[in-house]
Amino acid sequence: MSQKRVLNVGGNNRAIPLPPHFASYEHLLLDIDPKGKPDILSDARDLSKLESAQFDAVYCSHNLEHYYRHDVPKVLAGFQHVLHADGFAQVIVPDLHAVMHQTIQRGLDVEDVLYQSHSGPIMVLDVLYGYSRQIESSGEDFYAHKTGFTQKSLVRALLAAGFERVYAGVGNLEVNALAFKSKPTSELRALFGLPDG
Repeated sequence: MSQKRVLNVGGNNRAIPLPPHFASYEHLLLDIDPKGKPDILSDARDLSKLESAQFDAVYCSHNLEHYYRHDVPKVLAGFQHVLHADGFAQVIVPDLHAVMHQTIQRGLDVEDVLYQSHSGPIMVLDVLYGYSRQIESSGEDFYAHKTGFTQKSLVRALLAAGFERVYAGVGNLEVNALAFKSKPTSELRALFGLPDG
């Protein structure tokens, strides 16, 4: 049996680890920025130009919000295009519902620090519009956020893109969704603790 393959969309560089459930997968990195030395140098809106049905999984963490709302269906259609018939996509985005809730609850202004990260303090504005220090230092506007999601809107977008089953949860100011092209296999249901049916 051949090794499973995961396409890491917009993963920046290989120093950023994938979740442990991808440990046995062959990891191919796709990114628009050549600095991270991706295996595939490409804009995620162009995934349909790649060979179809070549990946078991797509991993997309904190990248989907970097596209305008009208381009999100094109990116998600690309996920569908590159996945095997029984493949899945894991999509992680900032949770705007939680960000707005915390901002109001804590009485924060948009330039106040929402949380501390390994990169430094993150303002409310950074979550909404992209990490300002990175955008400024790189001079690249592809680091900017151009849309945003809640759990409900991300699930709706994935279903509209043709994924048959979508499971999503929230926490740590993120929405984490698993979207399956078809009914998840028993192996995947066990891996992710998903219900039968």
